[in-house]
Amino acid sequence: MAIVIVLSIVVLLVLIVLLVGAPLRQAAARRAGAVEGDTDNLAAGDRARDELEAAREAKYREIRDAELDFRTGKLSERDYRELDAELRAEALVILDELDAGVRPRGASGARSRSRRTGPRRRPSSD
Repeated sequence: MAIVIVLSIVVLLVLIVLLVGAPLRQAAARRAGAVEGDTDNLAAGDRARDELEAAREAKYREIRDAELDFRTGKLSERDYRELDAELRAEALVILDELDAGVRPRGASGARSRSRRTGPRRRPSSD
């Protein structure tokens, strides 16, 4: 009789795990399928744009990290200003490359252009 109870409990636990885990497994499979499908179907321009957008976000993160280091006293004001100017110049290059590339997916031509007409101003080295 004890064996029947133990087996029933094991079967019940397996069913619970399968029922609760099914949506999680399906979501993970959809994400994996979407990622694989996206990389297979992306044109070279879209991949380059995605890489530039990732580089832009990484550069923004570096700028925020440098600002935090300055605020916490890890960087002197002179070092911070030099680093900040360098990072912002690099960010501007990335933004110019993004502006020169294809407009963002789903955006109209009028909305995807920057409001500025000339080249971006580079930060001065004070």
